[in-house]
Amino acid sequence: MTEFTAGESDPNFKWGVSTAAYQTEGAILTDGKGLSIWDEFSNRPGKIYNGQNGNQACDFYHRYPEDLTIIQQLGIPNFRFSIAWSRVLPQGVGAPNQAGIDFYDRLIDSCLERSIEPWITLYHWDLPAILQQQGGWTNRDVIGWFTEYVELVASHFKDRVENWMVLNEPIVFTGAGYFLGIHAPGKRGMKNFSSAVHHAALCQAEGGRVIRDLHSSAQVGTTFSCSLVEPASSSRRDVRAAQRVDALLNRMFIEPSLGRGYPIDQLPALARLEKHMKSGDEELLKFDFDFIGLQCYTREVVRHSWSMPYLFARQVSPHKRGVPTTLMGWEVCEDSIYHILKNFHRRYHLKNIIITENGAAFADSVRCGEINDYERQQYLSNHIQACLRAKQEGIPLSGYFVWTLTDNFEWAEGYRPTFGLVHINFQTQKRIIKQSGYLYADLIQQYLKQPKGQNVNI
Repeated sequence: MTEFTAGESDPNFKWGVSTAAYQTEGAILTDGKGLSIWDEFSNRPGKIYNGQNGNQACDFYHRYPEDLTIIQQLGIPNFRFSIAWSRVLPQGVGAPNQAGIDFYDRLIDSCLERSIEPWITLYHWDLPAILQQQGGWTNRDVIGWFTEYVELVASHFKDRVENWMVLNEPIVFTGAGYFLGIHAPGKRGMKNFSSAVHHAALCQAEGGRVIRDLHSSAQVGTTFSCSLVEPASSSRRDVRAAQRVDALLNRMFIEPSLGRGYPIDQLPALARLEKHMKSGDEELLKFDFDFIGLQCYTREVVRHSWSMPYLFARQVSPHKRGVPTTLMGWEVCEDSIYHILKNFHRRYHLKNIIITENGAAFADSVRCGEINDYERQQYLSNHIQACLRAKQEGIPLSGYFVWTLTDNFEWAEGYRPTFGLVHINFQTQKRIIKQSGYLYADLIQQYLKQPKGQNVNI
């Protein structure tokens, strides 16, 4: 048990759990759904760990009542999930798929029946494959495609959904999908990356405007992946390398939305974005989000490296540094999330921040029908403590969402990394709540019930 003072209890603090459509739903061609870029990519040989794919995943499409009941049982008040664009618009644009819309109607209604607040992410990486055939995020027409999709979803669900996130981690789906080629759609190179970045940043703002126009009382946010970036030494070269990596990982998408433009001053390679700019884009990139979602898992220590193009920086691996790691090879460092919150507030004076993802993958084992995932319990306890410490120090933090509810399909890593509060046997689809799930439930209840200044035991 860990004891800490969380400060004054905030009854409006949003405790939740996050998921994503492609990682959980399965049913990739059921009821008229179209293919997404991840449906195609994960079924290509050699792209995913051990030849796995998300064709069935957690079968959430059919088993969502069971999973929502688990959320209800654990007393988790908020559930973040994404809409699969190709499930509601199989062709990306044009005629909606009523069966797909009906599924999300049932899902949202089932949340509300269980007193679970639904939080919708509009884009969690699963672009309709037919739009990728026309260039996907590298084609400026994606702004119109995305606008049509957002208008459909927001207008239909605005009567029951108050909380919206436009994009999930745009630096990841543009970087891994359009520069490194290790995620869908598997494209490579700076030309693909720079155009995808600019168009995603424009869609980020335009999506926000569409929601606000249709639903004036909605809380509109977007989410950014971020890592604490520190230099390997105090040398000028390592410090500059860390600044360049920080610009790429932590500043790329938030600064245009705030009217600051792209962080070209710290990362000159981003000057390539300017050739994709058109007249008026500086204003179109701006949007005043009601909240910013930050998703922080780890720390990156970097050093200067001439051999790495554009960044001239290389990570010093956690294994070389001899620090504890998760199953993903990420350093376990709860100070990272504390300093990320402090840094973002210091830089940008944000009015409202939510941790929309935080969690860890560790090797779980089922013993006597139970999973005592001690490492994950410690990770969550320490990271939540760090978040509440930042909140107590004046950071406008209004929520914390665990990644994730159930073990799921973790993109190129397949089913190997298990992040869930709930274990899934993917052969039988049997669910088992892990001890970390019960710990999170207990923490929420203690926080909500604590008198001002009283210690909370985790």
